[in-house]
Amino acid sequence: MTSPFPEKANNVIRPIQSSDWEAIEQLVERAPSNDCQSCSVALIPQLQQVKRWYWLLKFLSWFPNPSQYSFCVYVFQACQQIYGLIKVAPFNRTRSTWRVEQVLVDADVPQQENLSSIQDIGSGLLRYCFETIWEARTWILEANIHNKTALALYRHNGFQPLAQMTYWAIAPQLLESLSAHEPDLPNLLPVNNADAQLLYQLDTWATPPLVRQVFDRHIQDFKTGFLNGLVEHLQQWLHHTELVSGYVFEPQRKAAIGYFRLKLYNNGNQPHEAELTVHPAYTWLYPELLSQMARIVQNSPAQSLHLVSADYQPEREEYLEKLGAERIEHTLLMSRSVWHKLREAKPLEGLQLSEVLQGLQGARTPIPSRVSWWRSLTKLPHTSSTNGANSVSIPPRVLPQEVKPPSESPETWN
Repeated sequence: MTSPFPEKANNVIRPIQSSDWEAIEQLVERAPSNDCQSCSVALIPQLQQVKRWYWLLKFLSWFPNPSQYSFCVYVFQACQQIYGLIKVAPFNRTRSTWRVEQVLVDADVPQQENLSSIQDIGSGLLRYCFETIWEARTWILEANIHNKTALALYRHNGFQPLAQMTYWAIAPQLLESLSAHEPDLPNLLPVNNADAQLLYQLDTWATPPLVRQVFDRHIQDFKTGFLNGLVEHLQQWLHHTELVSGYVFEPQRKAAIGYFRLKLYNNGNQPHEAELTVHPAYTWLYPELLSQMARIVQNSPAQSLHLVSADYQPEREEYLEKLGAERIEHTLLMSRSVWHKLREAKPLEGLQLSEVLQGLQGARTPIPSRVSWWRSLTKLPHTSSTNGANSVSIPPRVLPQEVKPPSESPETWN
């Protein structure tokens, strides 16, 4: 893939460095309002946290470990100034699918000869990741449906809509009323690595085929390794968070029919987050699982609970509307595939004349055809008669089977 903007000495796309923090914070402040609404909550706190642990994360990115790709950020630099950044991360354990988490371009890009337009800078950052990260076969991202500039940028670079996502917020008063209901979940079990197969089957049933193919999740994606668990506990201790998860087991079918995962913020500054997966044939689990999550949330500071629904989950959206949850954001889930071409071409300077003419040489000695044999036989008597006495007798040759000598009358032998 070629770069969408002309390559010049002053235009550089490179990984983030420790000296870029101040410029990136200014870039986030100057970013358009539509971009800031989606990045100010997630990107700025993460920048502040990574700033303190930059050299440790830099060291961990040099060898395989759970935190190797925890902070992959690339910046666009021109004239010693940063005018754009992109943040990406693996989506699954095999790293066949990657996620574009944020693309920011300075809205006040000076229109100079050595700088490109806003769309060209964004396209350059995207294509740089497509070319650099070879193991990624599919890329996904989410964009707010009201951010027309971002949608145009992603469509221009080959992203196609995959699903529509809706983010909901359940108020603390509503959570308190939900906690009064006693959930009917007799087979609610905690999650461990032995249940990875059940959770993988549940995810397969609850996800459409096209989305499942793009996500490309396997059983390993539902397991937590020792190092991953250690990192999660360390992050919970540093960020004052708590993770609670469970699933509903169906003994007759020996399958998981519902799953939830809660991320509780005990500092009281951020809303709690929830992940919910329900088998399409057991939609009656929605009120039961939400009541269970509401009871767990009561032990933490009073904050709203955020969760997401997709357009292929109409029962969930219908229940949340009846419940009185508030729609806070509509996004478009988009994806595109990347195929890397391997070019095996030799430089022209290194080619020798023998290598060029090697394909023109014969593979074996030519074998005469039947036509050439017949022509040679017809010319032999004529040549011997014209030479006279100086002619040399030619011994008879063995004729091919296809060529038969003329038959002679028996009278000539008598």
